[in-house]
Amino acid sequence: MNRKKHLGALAAFALALTSFAGVAGPMSPAAFADDRDDLVAKQKEQEKQIESTQSSLEGVDKDLQAVYLDLEETKSKIPVAEQELENAENELAEAERDQQIVAGQLDAAQGELTAIKDEITQGEESIEASENNLGEIARSQYRGDTMPSTMDLIVGASSSEDFLNSYQVWEALSRSQSTSLTEAEVATAQNTTRESRQSDVEEQIAELKDQADALVVEKEEKQDAAKTKHDDLLALQADFEKKEEKLQGQKDAFESSLSSLETKRNDTAAEIAKIDAENEKLKQQQEAAKKQQSSGSSSSAAKSAPVSNPSGSWLIPTVPAPVYVTSPFGMRQYPFGGVWMHNGVDLRSSCGEAQVAPADGVVAKTVPAPGNSTHGNQIFINLGVVNGSSYVAVTNHLSSFNVSAGQSVKQGQVIGWTGQTGQVTGCHVHMEVWKNGSVVDPMSFPAFTQR
Repeated sequence: MNRKKHLGALAAFALALTSFAGVAGPMSPAAFADDRDDLVAKQKEQEKQIESTQSSLEGVDKDLQAVYLDLEETKSKIPVAEQELENAENELAEAERDQQIVAGQLDAAQGELTAIKDEITQGEESIEASENNLGEIARSQYRGDTMPSTMDLIVGASSSEDFLNSYQVWEALSRSQSTSLTEAEVATAQNTTRESRQSDVEEQIAELKDQADALVVEKEEKQDAAKTKHDDLLALQADFEKKEEKLQGQKDAFESSLSSLETKRNDTAAEIAKIDAENEKLKQQQEAAKKQQSSGSSSSAAKSAPVSNPSGSWLIPTVPAPVYVTSPFGMRQYPFGGVWMHNGVDLRSSCGEAQVAPADGVVAKTVPAPGNSTHGNQIFINLGVVNGSSYVAVTNHLSSFNVSAGQSVKQGQVIGWTGQTGQVTGCHVHMEVWKNGSVVDPMSFPAFTQR
């Protein structure tokens, strides 16, 4: 069976509590409220989809329903697993990028540390050279090898040229002493700054190494998570194919269910035809009695059929309005293939909720669930002739009856309670309205307001 041919509406059967991997910061109250609203909306949509799929299986053998719902549940999990796998792979890629970034930062920091160490070494050599020069000058002073004073130069010079030459030598030695001292001071200050920077870089490297180690662990975890998600997806796909094959092998059971459904539908129509015939007979008797009365005949009038008040909301839902439609009236397409007429409207109703008579009438028949596999516990209410047309209301799948055949009922009187008898997958109301032997949409009546 081609997956694309599945028409079930159960798109998110088991998603209500599904969450994706990811880390987020603290949420503001407004953001939390928004997320909660989104979750509630998703849950409601999932419930609606579940109800729709359950309704679409009404009338099918329950074992076959179970197989199909199991298949659809597995099918709905596949896109979730695919998304989780994609998320896991994205997180793994992000972890790898983070690891590459930290590795690059660590390489850069180590390169900077090497450069700083080289600069410190060069600075130490410069300091040492300056200190050697200063030491030599100091030793010369100690030996008395220093240059004479300016007065000594003038007095001791034999000529002006001799004085200038001696003065230039003295000035050069003074500059050398001053330069060596300055170079030593500058080199010392630079090395102090470098050593401070070296300490900072060494601390940064230690932090980056810790970060890199943590990222290695994180990457391994992400790899394991991605592999798990991948394996889960493969398992789901294999499970889906197995269940799809199992469903394909139950075509005969499906055909049998359709045959049974058609038989029960014909039984309902036949029952409605009997009631319509009785109403038509009573209608004719009423008309004959009126003629006799108008001609002055003293004969008594024929017993009349129950006639509801056609003014206002003469016909109401069997459960309180506004109602929630889980499956509308009209042609319905089976998820297994093929179409059939949904003679009524399915309304949301919890198990055990009271159902009431939609109008004044007489209980024409109650059909117990045993032997009525498609409809379960079923009630036919003859609503009589309204505006010249015969009306009958039918409700299916009740858990139990509160009325019996032949009993007169008033609109709003409890006739039974919602259940899930018959070929259904959950508690709900299936209500039909027949007019002159043909089904009409209950939602076309004013009182059937919809949520």
